[in-house]
Amino acid sequence: MGHKVRSAVSFLLVALISVALAMLLISLTGSEVGRAFAGFFRGIVGSSYSIAEVFVKATPLTLAGLGVAVAFRSGFINIGTEGQLYMGAIAATAIAMYLPNLPALLMIPACMLGAFLLGGLWALIPGLLKSRFGISDVLNTIMFNYIAIAIVGILVQTALKDPNNYFPQSPPLPAASALAVIIKSTRLHSGIFIALAAAALVYLFIFKTPAGFRMRAVGLNPRACKCVGISALSCVLISSLISGGLAGVAGFCEVMGLHHKLLPGISPSYGYLAIIVTLLGKNNPLGVVLAAIGIAALQVGSLAMQRAASVPSAIAEIIMGVVVILILARQTLFKGLLQPARKEEKA
Repeated sequence: MGHKVRSAVSFLLVALISVALAMLLISLTGSEVGRAFAGFFRGIVGSSYSIAEVFVKATPLTLAGLGVAVAFRSGFINIGTEGQLYMGAIAATAIAMYLPNLPALLMIPACMLGAFLLGGLWALIPGLLKSRFGISDVLNTIMFNYIAIAIVGILVQTALKDPNNYFPQSPPLPAASALAVIIKSTRLHSGIFIALAAAALVYLFIFKTPAGFRMRAVGLNPRACKCVGISALSCVLISSLISGGLAGVAGFCEVMGLHHKLLPGISPSYGYLAIIVTLLGKNNPLGVVLAAIGIAALQVGSLAMQRAASVPSAIAEIIMGVVVILILARQTLFKGLLQPARKEEKA
């Protein structure tokens, strides 16, 4: 049995364990298992709207996941994509609000560039603190999440608040800033094309450019890179800027593609889920895209299952967590199944 077959079998075992656990948990709540699973699959592929919703959620997950992947490649552990997404949303909203007369041809690129720059600068600060002063990037990026979310909360009650609305949110943004809807009667917008283009560009940058090679080398062995004249400082700063910028673009897509205004809770933890997406995608842009679609499908299907069979939302979250853990621990759990493939490769 070849390596690819063994790998496929291990993924099949992960799926079977996850399904068995789901059936057990659903049964314990008194819900109908068949009805719940029918609702799950109907929620993912039951209509064009359902399919579109998967890609709506996959868009920010892909962009933020690509950002995390770029950071991880250089050894910069960016846990702050949630905050960087919020900062991107702030920049996009502010540009659209204060330059309302720009035509769409200029408005959308300006908002996206602003989101990229502010998100990138928000990640650049922890990157500089890590590479220049040795301060923990994990702690810094986590703390910067809370700061960014708090800044949004302040701005939607002050400088960016809608004066005609009691609730803390920005005014509706100009029509010229809105991303085009791809499929009528759905929420799927052209942000998905931005995400796919970003994946292609990140792949080219990481694997086809000298800067990408240096960045990967620093991530693998910064001390050896220093000996051959590669600057770890510059590599970490570049990767942190790109990483935060991509997360900022995710915030831009959420504002301009879905909400068309800035809201305090604009992200349902996309920044944190992006870390899972990156780990599942093994820091590879193509893997990130596929993992983002998979996680988005789990989210959409779980919500549909909850509506169809009154399955508690906590069960859906448990199942998603177990699936992720099983996939990440696959090499260890199924070591006996996968190890022969390694021996064959060595032979």
